[in-house]
Amino acid sequence: MDERQQPASTNPSGAGPAAPIAEQVESTIADPYAGRRESAYRLRQGIYILFGFIEVLLAIRFILRLFGANAQAGFAQLMYGVTGPLVAPFQGLFGTVQVEGSVFESQSLVALVVYALVAWLIVKLAWLAFGETRSSTATTTRSTRTRR
Repeated sequence: MDERQQPASTNPSGAGPAAPIAEQVESTIADPYAGRRESAYRLRQGIYILFGFIEVLLAIRFILRLFGANAQAGFAQLMYGVTGPLVAPFQGLFGTVQVEGSVFESQSLVALVVYALVAWLIVKLAWLAFGETRSSTATTTRSTRTRR
């Protein structure tokens, strides 16, 4: 806020000194695109969180298979059951290497890469559809003059 006072001077009517005037100016600056940009950012974050969760599940599956986890254990059954549909499109793409109970499951690695690329693509498409790259400022000024 800016307060200014005019020095006492003679009144234009010539009737003596004029009363001092106090002026108060209020300015508000806002970006009208900020809300849309924030929504697009939240959408991006949501997509990355969802696909990050999928990536973690696939990584756990890969590690369980690599270290030869007991497939009859409850946790292993849960992980294989949840990630089975995610890896299914890549079954048979490459051979599976087995050494004394350990399985190098290449389809899990391919799924990790493909889902990361899909997440990136979806985020880029969402940004094109909903993102806002414009920036602007809208200024509102309000002045108040009072005589003292």
